[in-house]
Amino acid sequence: MLGLYLHRDSAVHRWPAGVKMGGLLAVTAGVMTLPGAWGAALAGALGLGLLAAARLPVGRVLRELRAPVVLLTLLFGFQALLAGTGWAEAAVAVARFAALVLLATLVTLTTRVADMIDLFERVFGLLRPLGVNPAKLALMLALTIRFIPLLAEQVREVRMAQRARGVERSIAALFVPLLVKIFTMADDLAAALEARGYDPADNGR
Repeated sequence: MLGLYLHRDSAVHRWPAGVKMGGLLAVTAGVMTLPGAWGAALAGALGLGLLAAARLPVGRVLRELRAPVVLLTLLFGFQALLAGTGWAEAAVAVARFAALVLLATLVTLTTRVADMIDLFERVFGLLRPLGVNPAKLALMLALTIRFIPLLAEQVREVRMAQRARGVERSIAALFVPLLVKIFTMADDLAAALEARGYDPADNGR
């Protein structure tokens, strides 16, 4: 759902990270408050407008949206069947979240991770009197954002290898190599942080 930064010479890319993240929160509140499909329609229109303004490749954005939209459709389909909320209400819920996923994807594709870290660190700095380490929290969130699309790419690679070997229905054939890749990425990250002198015992003060 969250893509890697994709550089383009656009006004959207030049907006501060705080403006984009604050706008995303405001739109999310509006989408959840407006009745019916109005919120989803407005957020979707806004997302399409920003997509054009940011000069991002449509195919790349659609690939980022495919997996979460399919997952949301399945989840709300089960909700409509089991909870009895009705297909119309489930469709509206899917449309709302799909529009928000589009906007969140646009934010991550047009915002550098370093800018997100700076923003998170400033926000978490307000919690420093409570003993919170803003630098560590900001790094944690930034790494989470960074690794979500990487993990999705690893899943796609394992799936392709499964199809080539004819074992795409095997759960073990998916999770065993995926876990190996995840642990390898974690080891590489730890080595990179250590090489750069990151001290996890440092309280940031």
